[in-house]
Amino acid sequence: MTAHAKLSASGAHRWMACPGSVAAEDGLPDVSSPFAVEGTEAHNIMEVALRTGRPAEEFTEDGEMSSNVQMYVDYVRAIAHNHNSEAAHIDIERRVDYSDWVPGGFGTADTIVLLNGALHVIDLKYGMGVKVFAKDNPQAQLYALGAYAFYEGFLDIERVHVSIVQPRLDHIDEWEIGVDDLLRFGEVARAAAEATEDPNALRIPGEKQCRFCKAKTTCPALAKLTADTLLVDFDQLDAPPAPDTLTDEQLASALKNKPLIEAWLKAVSDIVRNRLDGEEGFPGFKLVEGRSNRKWVDEDKAAFLMREQWMWPDDKIYTSSLISPSQAEKLAGKNIRPALQELITKPAGAPTVAPEDDPRPPLTRASADDFDVVDDDD
Repeated sequence: MTAHAKLSASGAHRWMACPGSVAAEDGLPDVSSPFAVEGTEAHNIMEVALRTGRPAEEFTEDGEMSSNVQMYVDYVRAIAHNHNSEAAHIDIERRVDYSDWVPGGFGTADTIVLLNGALHVIDLKYGMGVKVFAKDNPQAQLYALGAYAFYEGFLDIERVHVSIVQPRLDHIDEWEIGVDDLLRFGEVARAAAEATEDPNALRIPGEKQCRFCKAKTTCPALAKLTADTLLVDFDQLDAPPAPDTLTDEQLASALKNKPLIEAWLKAVSDIVRNRLDGEEGFPGFKLVEGRSNRKWVDEDKAAFLMREQWMWPDDKIYTSSLISPSQAEKLAGKNIRPALQELITKPAGAPTVAPEDDPRPPLTRASADDFDVVDDDD
Protein backbone atom coordinates (compact mmCIF):
# COMPACT_ATOMS: atom_id res chain seq x y z
CA MET A 1 0.00 0.00 0.00
CA THR A 2 1.30 3.45 -0.90
CA ALA A 3 2.24 5.59 2.09
CA HIS A 4 0.70 9.05 2.41
CA ALA A 5 1.97 12.03 4.35
CA LYS A 6 -0.33 13.44 7.01
CA LEU A 7 -0.06 16.80 5.22
CA SER A 8 -0.09 15.37 1.73
CA ALA A 9 0.37 17.36 -1.44
CA SER A 10 -2.83 15.92 -2.91
CA GLY A 11 -4.71 17.12 0.18
CA ALA A 12 -3.08 20.55 0.31
CA HIS A 13 -6.16 22.23 -1.16
CA ARG A 14 -7.94 21.02 1.99
CA TRP A 15 -5.49 21.44 4.88
CA MET A 16 -4.11 24.77 3.63
CA ALA A 17 -7.62 26.22 3.43
CA CYS A 18 -9.11 24.46 6.46
CA PRO A 19 -6.48 23.70 9.13
CA GLY A 20 -9.04 22.11 11.47
CA SER A 21 -9.83 19.39 8.92
CA VAL A 22 -6.58 17.53 9.69
CA ALA A 23 -7.52 16.69 13.27
CA ALA A 24 -11.16 16.11 12.23
CA GLU A 25 -10.14 13.47 9.69
CA ASP A 26 -7.70 11.74 12.03
CA GLY A 27 -8.75 8.12 12.53
CA LEU A 28 -11.45 8.15 9.86
CA PRO A 29 -11.06 5.32 7.31
CA ASP A 30 -10.01 5.92 3.72
CA VAL A 31 -12.71 4.93 1.26
CA SER A 32 -11.56 3.67 -2.12
CA SER A 33 -13.65 4.01 -5.27
CA PRO A 34 -13.68 2.61 -8.81
CA PHE A 35 -12.46 6.01 -9.98
CA ALA A 36 -9.38 5.83 -7.75
CA VAL A 37 -8.61 2.30 -8.98
CA GLU A 38 -9.00 3.48 -12.57
CA GLY A 39 -6.68 6.42 -11.93
CA THR A 40 -4.04 4.15 -10.42
CA GLU A 41 -4.17 1.89 -13.47
CA ALA A 42 -3.76 4.88 -15.81
CA HIS A 43 -0.72 6.07 -13.84
CA ASN A 44 0.83 2.60 -13.98
CA ILE A 45 0.44 2.49 -17.77
CA MET A 46 1.86 6.01 -18.04
CA GLU A 47 4.90 5.06 -16.01
CA VAL A 48 5.81 1.94 -17.97
CA ALA A 49 5.18 3.66 -21.33
CA LEU A 50 7.51 6.53 -20.43
CA ARG A 51 10.19 4.26 -18.99
CA THR A 52 10.23 1.92 -21.99
CA GLY A 53 9.66 4.50 -24.72
CA ARG A 54 6.83 2.39 -26.09
CA PRO A 55 3.19 3.34 -26.79
CA ALA A 56 0.63 3.07 -24.01
CA GLU A 57 -1.57 0.70 -26.02
CA GLU A 58 1.02 -2.07 -25.58
CA PHE A 59 0.30 -2.19 -21.86
CA THR A 60 -3.51 -2.34 -21.75
CA GLU A 61 -6.37 -3.78 -23.75
CA ASP A 62 -8.53 -0.80 -22.87
CA GLY A 63 -8.36 1.34 -26.01
CA GLU A 64 -9.93 4.38 -24.38
CA MET A 65 -7.47 4.34 -21.49
CA SER A 66 -4.46 3.82 -23.75
CA SER A 67 -5.54 6.71 -25.97
CA ASN A 68 -5.99 9.01 -22.98
CA VAL A 69 -2.70 8.02 -21.34
CA GLN A 70 -0.91 8.43 -24.67
CA MET A 71 -1.97 12.08 -24.70
CA TYR A 72 0.00 12.59 -21.48
CA VAL A 73 2.96 10.52 -22.69
CA ASP A 74 3.16 12.51 -25.93
CA TYR A 75 3.03 15.77 -24.00
CA VAL A 76 5.93 14.76 -21.74
CA ARG A 77 7.99 13.52 -24.68
CA ALA A 78 7.37 16.75 -26.60
CA ILE A 79 8.86 18.76 -23.72
CA ALA A 80 11.77 16.41 -23.05
CA HIS A 81 12.72 15.89 -26.70
CA ASN A 82 12.70 19.50 -27.83
CA HIS A 83 15.37 19.49 -30.55
CA ASN A 84 16.30 23.10 -29.82
CA SER A 85 17.17 22.21 -26.24
CA GLU A 86 19.93 20.51 -24.35
CA ALA A 87 19.46 16.94 -23.15
CA ALA A 88 16.66 16.69 -20.63
CA HIS A 89 16.75 14.93 -17.28
CA ILE A 90 13.49 13.04 -16.66
CA ASP A 91 12.22 11.61 -13.38
CA ILE A 92 9.09 9.44 -13.50
CA GLU A 93 7.01 8.76 -10.38
CA ARG A 94 9.65 10.56 -8.31
CA ARG A 95 9.12 10.70 -4.55
CA VAL A 96 9.72 14.28 -3.50
CA ASP A 97 10.30 15.57 0.02
CA TYR A 98 9.01 19.05 0.89
CA SER A 99 9.53 18.65 4.63
CA ASP A 100 11.80 21.72 4.68
CA TRP A 101 8.53 23.67 4.59
CA VAL A 102 5.87 21.17 5.76
CA PRO A 103 6.97 18.81 8.56
CA GLY A 104 6.80 15.21 7.35
CA GLY A 105 5.72 16.35 3.91
CA PHE A 106 6.36 14.09 0.93
CA GLY A 107 4.58 12.89 -2.18
CA THR A 108 5.07 11.36 -5.60
CA ALA A 109 5.31 13.60 -8.65
CA ASP A 110 4.12 11.95 -11.87
CA THR A 111 6.87 13.38 -14.05
CA ILE A 112 9.65 15.91 -13.48
CA VAL A 113 11.65 17.24 -16.42
CA LEU A 114 14.72 19.45 -15.98
CA LEU A 115 15.65 21.27 -19.17
CA ASN A 116 17.42 24.53 -20.03
CA GLY A 117 17.30 25.83 -16.45
CA ALA A 118 13.59 25.05 -16.11
CA LEU A 119 11.97 22.62 -13.72
CA HIS A 120 8.83 21.07 -15.25
CA VAL A 121 6.28 19.40 -12.97
CA ILE A 122 3.78 17.53 -15.15
CA ASP A 123 0.75 16.05 -13.42
CA LEU A 124 -1.63 13.48 -14.93
CA LYS A 125 -5.23 13.89 -13.81
CA TYR A 126 -7.29 10.97 -15.10
CA GLY A 127 -10.60 12.08 -13.61
CA MET A 128 -13.25 13.83 -15.63
CA GLY A 129 -15.55 15.21 -12.95
CA VAL A 130 -13.76 18.48 -12.21
CA LYS A 131 -11.41 20.39 -14.50
CA VAL A 132 -8.10 21.11 -12.75
CA PHE A 133 -5.97 24.19 -13.44
CA ALA A 134 -2.24 24.77 -13.05
CA LYS A 135 -2.18 28.35 -11.74
CA ASP A 136 -1.60 28.44 -7.98
CA ASN A 137 -2.20 24.68 -7.77
CA PRO A 138 -0.99 23.79 -4.25
CA GLN A 139 -0.31 20.11 -4.99
CA ALA A 140 1.93 20.89 -7.97
CA GLN A 141 3.71 23.67 -6.07
CA LEU A 142 4.53 21.34 -3.19
CA TYR A 143 5.88 18.79 -5.67
CA ALA A 144 7.91 21.59 -7.25
CA LEU A 145 9.30 22.60 -3.84
CA GLY A 146 10.34 19.02 -3.17
CA ALA A 147 11.99 18.71 -6.59
CA TYR A 148 13.72 22.09 -6.14
CA ALA A 149 15.07 21.04 -2.73
CA PHE A 150 16.51 17.87 -4.29
CA TYR A 151 18.07 19.38 -7.42
CA GLU A 152 19.01 22.94 -6.54
CA GLY A 153 22.35 21.91 -5.02
CA PHE A 154 23.75 20.71 -8.34
CA LEU A 155 21.51 22.23 -11.03
CA ASP A 156 20.81 25.89 -11.75
CA ILE A 157 17.02 26.20 -11.66
CA GLU A 158 15.78 29.57 -12.89
CA ARG A 159 12.06 28.99 -13.36
CA VAL A 160 9.35 26.42 -12.72
CA HIS A 161 6.69 25.20 -15.14
CA VAL A 162 3.54 23.49 -13.87
CA SER A 163 1.43 21.46 -16.32
CA ILE A 164 -1.86 19.70 -15.67
CA VAL A 165 -2.82 17.13 -18.31
CA GLN A 166 -6.42 15.91 -18.04
CA PRO A 167 -6.92 13.82 -21.18
CA ARG A 168 -10.50 12.68 -20.60
CA LEU A 169 -11.54 16.34 -20.64
CA ASP A 170 -9.13 17.12 -23.50
CA HIS A 171 -7.60 19.65 -21.12
CA ILE A 172 -3.98 20.78 -20.79
CA ASP A 173 -3.22 23.78 -18.60
CA GLU A 174 0.21 25.36 -18.10
CA TRP A 175 1.59 27.93 -15.70
CA GLU A 176 5.05 29.37 -15.02
CA ILE A 177 6.22 30.57 -11.61
CA GLY A 178 9.57 32.08 -10.68
CA VAL A 179 11.75 30.39 -8.08
CA ASP A 180 11.39 33.33 -5.66
CA ASP A 181 7.60 33.13 -5.90
CA LEU A 182 7.72 29.37 -5.40
CA LEU A 183 9.76 29.83 -2.23
CA ARG A 184 7.28 32.43 -1.01
CA PHE A 185 4.54 29.84 -1.51
CA GLY A 186 6.66 27.52 0.62
CA GLU A 187 6.42 30.00 3.49
CA VAL A 188 2.64 30.16 3.06
CA ALA A 189 2.54 26.36 3.20
CA ARG A 190 4.73 26.42 6.31
CA ALA A 191 2.31 28.76 8.09
CA ALA A 192 -0.67 26.65 7.01
CA ALA A 193 1.03 23.50 8.29
CA GLU A 194 1.71 25.17 11.65
CA ALA A 195 -1.94 26.19 11.89
CA THR A 196 -3.03 22.55 11.64
CA GLU A 197 -1.17 21.81 14.90
CA ASP A 198 -3.33 24.23 16.90
CA PRO A 199 -5.78 22.24 19.09
CA ASN A 200 -8.39 24.88 18.25
CA ALA A 201 -7.56 25.01 14.53
CA LEU A 202 -10.33 26.66 12.56
CA ARG A 203 -12.76 24.72 10.43
CA ILE A 204 -13.26 26.82 7.30
CA PRO A 205 -15.75 25.34 4.82
CA GLY A 206 -15.38 25.86 1.09
CA GLU A 207 -16.16 23.95 -2.10
CA LYS A 208 -12.62 22.73 -2.80
CA GLN A 209 -11.59 21.81 0.73
CA CYS A 210 -14.88 20.13 1.58
CA ARG A 211 -15.32 18.15 -1.63
CA PHE A 212 -13.38 15.07 -0.50
CA CYS A 213 -13.13 15.79 3.23
CA LYS A 214 -13.98 12.67 5.23
CA ALA A 215 -15.25 14.74 8.17
CA LYS A 216 -17.67 17.04 6.36
CA THR A 217 -20.85 15.33 7.56
CA THR A 218 -19.99 16.11 11.20
CA CYS A 219 -18.44 19.51 10.56
CA PRO A 220 -20.15 22.21 12.68
CA ALA A 221 -18.74 25.00 10.49
CA LEU A 222 -20.23 23.47 7.35
CA ALA A 223 -23.54 22.85 9.10
CA LYS A 224 -23.62 26.49 10.21
CA LEU A 225 -22.78 27.71 6.72
CA THR A 226 -25.61 25.59 5.32
CA ALA A 227 -28.08 26.94 7.85
CA ASP A 228 -26.91 30.53 7.35
CA THR A 229 -27.17 30.20 3.58
CA LEU A 230 -30.71 28.86 3.84
CA LEU A 231 -31.44 31.62 6.37
CA VAL A 232 -33.07 29.13 8.73
CA ASP A 233 -32.10 26.82 11.56
CA PHE A 234 -32.13 23.10 10.87
CA ASP A 235 -35.29 22.62 12.93
CA GLN A 236 -37.07 25.04 10.55
CA LEU A 237 -35.67 23.61 7.33
CA ASP A 238 -39.14 22.85 5.98
CA ALA A 239 -39.77 26.56 5.44
CA PRO A 240 -36.86 28.13 3.52
CA PRO A 241 -37.49 31.60 2.10
CA ALA A 242 -38.77 32.01 -1.45
CA PRO A 243 -35.83 32.81 -3.80
CA ASP A 244 -37.56 35.86 -5.27
CA THR A 245 -37.65 37.45 -1.81
CA LEU A 246 -33.85 37.33 -1.35
CA THR A 247 -31.50 40.25 -1.76
CA ASP A 248 -28.73 40.20 -4.37
CA GLU A 249 -26.23 39.42 -1.61
CA GLN A 250 -28.31 36.48 -0.40
CA LEU A 251 -28.78 35.16 -3.94
CA ALA A 252 -25.02 35.37 -4.52
CA SER A 253 -24.32 33.57 -1.26
CA ALA A 254 -26.79 30.78 -2.06
CA LEU A 255 -25.41 30.30 -5.57
CA LYS A 256 -21.81 30.39 -4.40
CA ASN A 257 -22.45 27.73 -1.78
CA LYS A 258 -24.74 25.53 -3.89
CA PRO A 259 -22.08 22.88 -4.76
CA LEU A 260 -20.85 22.79 -1.17
CA ILE A 261 -24.32 22.34 0.31
CA GLU A 262 -25.27 19.71 -2.29
CA ALA A 263 -22.10 17.73 -1.53
CA TRP A 264 -22.78 17.99 2.22
CA LEU A 265 -26.37 16.78 1.82
CA LYS A 266 -25.18 13.84 -0.31
CA ALA A 267 -22.66 12.88 2.36
CA VAL A 268 -25.43 13.05 5.00
CA SER A 269 -27.65 10.85 2.82
CA ASP A 270 -24.83 8.33 2.33
CA ILE A 271 -24.31 8.00 6.11
CA VAL A 272 -28.02 7.43 6.74
CA ARG A 273 -28.21 4.88 3.91
CA ASN A 274 -25.21 2.99 5.28
CA ARG A 275 -26.84 2.83 8.70
CA LEU A 276 -30.09 1.61 7.18
CA ASP A 277 -28.13 -1.02 5.26
CA GLY A 278 -26.73 -2.27 8.57
CA GLU A 279 -28.43 -3.55 11.69
CA GLU A 280 -28.60 -0.32 13.66
CA GLY A 281 -31.12 1.42 11.38
CA PHE A 282 -31.94 5.12 11.51
CA PRO A 283 -35.03 6.57 13.24
CA GLY A 284 -37.62 8.10 10.97
CA PHE A 285 -36.28 6.65 7.74
CA LYS A 286 -36.31 3.35 5.84
CA LEU A 287 -34.97 1.86 2.64
CA VAL A 288 -37.56 1.46 -0.11
CA GLU A 289 -37.45 0.20 -3.66
CA GLY A 290 -36.48 2.91 -6.11
CA ARG A 291 -37.59 3.46 -9.66
CA SER A 292 -36.70 0.91 -12.30
CA ASN A 293 -37.39 0.38 -16.00
CA ARG A 294 -39.35 -2.53 -17.40
CA LYS A 295 -37.39 -5.09 -19.43
CA TRP A 296 -38.07 -8.23 -21.45
CA VAL A 297 -38.21 -11.55 -19.60
CA ASP A 298 -36.78 -13.21 -22.72
CA GLU A 299 -35.63 -10.79 -25.40
CA ASP A 300 -35.11 -13.52 -28.04
CA LYS A 301 -38.63 -14.86 -27.51
CA ALA A 302 -40.11 -11.37 -27.68
CA ALA A 303 -38.25 -10.65 -30.93
CA PHE A 304 -39.38 -13.98 -32.42
CA LEU A 305 -43.05 -13.30 -31.67
CA MET A 306 -42.86 -9.75 -33.00
CA ARG A 307 -41.16 -10.74 -36.25
CA GLU A 308 -42.56 -14.22 -37.03
CA GLN A 309 -45.99 -14.33 -35.46
CA TRP A 310 -47.15 -10.76 -35.45
CA MET A 311 -45.18 -9.84 -38.60
CA TRP A 312 -43.94 -6.51 -37.30
CA PRO A 313 -41.25 -5.04 -39.61
CA ASP A 314 -37.65 -4.80 -38.33
CA ASP A 315 -37.54 -1.03 -38.62
CA LYS A 316 -40.41 -0.87 -36.11
CA ILE A 317 -38.96 -3.19 -33.49
CA TYR A 318 -35.26 -2.36 -33.69
CA THR A 319 -33.52 0.96 -33.15
CA SER A 320 -29.85 1.72 -33.75
CA SER A 321 -27.43 4.59 -33.29
CA LEU A 322 -23.78 5.20 -34.07
CA ILE A 323 -21.37 4.30 -31.29
CA SER A 324 -19.85 7.16 -29.30
CA PRO A 325 -16.32 8.53 -29.90
CA SER A 326 -15.16 6.83 -26.67
CA GLN A 327 -16.55 3.46 -27.82
CA ALA A 328 -14.93 3.92 -31.24
CA GLU A 329 -11.55 4.66 -29.62
CA LYS A 330 -11.74 1.32 -27.82
CA LEU A 331 -12.13 -0.45 -31.19
CA ALA A 332 -9.52 1.55 -33.09
CA GLY A 333 -5.93 0.38 -33.47
CA LYS A 334 -2.98 2.73 -33.66
CA ASN A 335 -3.17 2.94 -37.48
CA ILE A 336 -6.82 4.00 -37.45
CA ARG A 337 -6.76 6.29 -34.42
CA PRO A 338 -5.29 9.40 -36.16
CA ALA A 339 -8.02 9.29 -38.83
CA LEU A 340 -10.64 8.71 -36.15
CA GLN A 341 -9.58 11.83 -34.25
CA GLU A 342 -10.27 13.93 -37.35
CA LEU A 343 -13.91 12.84 -37.16
CA ILE A 344 -14.36 13.87 -33.52
CA THR A 345 -15.15 17.32 -32.22
CA LYS A 346 -15.86 18.63 -28.75
CA PRO A 347 -18.61 21.27 -28.89
CA ALA A 348 -18.59 24.18 -26.50
CA GLY A 349 -20.42 23.58 -23.27
CA ALA A 350 -23.66 25.41 -22.56
CA PRO A 351 -23.28 28.65 -20.58
CA THR A 352 -23.18 28.14 -16.83
CA VAL A 353 -22.96 30.52 -13.88
CA ALA A 354 -19.57 30.63 -12.11
CA PRO A 355 -17.89 32.93 -9.56
CA GLU A 356 -15.72 35.76 -10.86
CA ASP A 357 -12.50 34.05 -9.74
CA ASP A 358 -13.21 30.93 -11.82
CA PRO A 359 -10.22 30.41 -14.17
CA ARG A 360 -12.42 29.92 -17.24
CA PRO A 361 -12.71 33.01 -19.49
CA PRO A 362 -16.07 34.80 -19.41
CA LEU A 363 -18.48 34.41 -22.32
CA THR A 364 -19.50 37.52 -24.21
CA ARG A 365 -23.20 38.21 -24.61
CA ALA A 366 -22.94 37.38 -28.32
CA SER A 367 -21.33 33.97 -27.72
CA ALA A 368 -23.83 33.14 -24.97
CA ASP A 369 -26.69 33.85 -27.35
CA ASP A 370 -25.43 31.08 -29.64
CA PHE A 371 -26.73 28.45 -27.21
CA ASP A 372 -30.33 27.27 -27.18
CA VAL A 373 -30.20 25.57 -23.79
CA VAL A 374 -28.76 27.00 -20.61
CA ASP A 375 -27.85 24.50 -17.91
CA ASP A 376 -26.13 25.76 -14.81
CA ASP A 377 -25.44 22.27 -13.42
CA ASP A 378 -21.71 21.62 -14.02
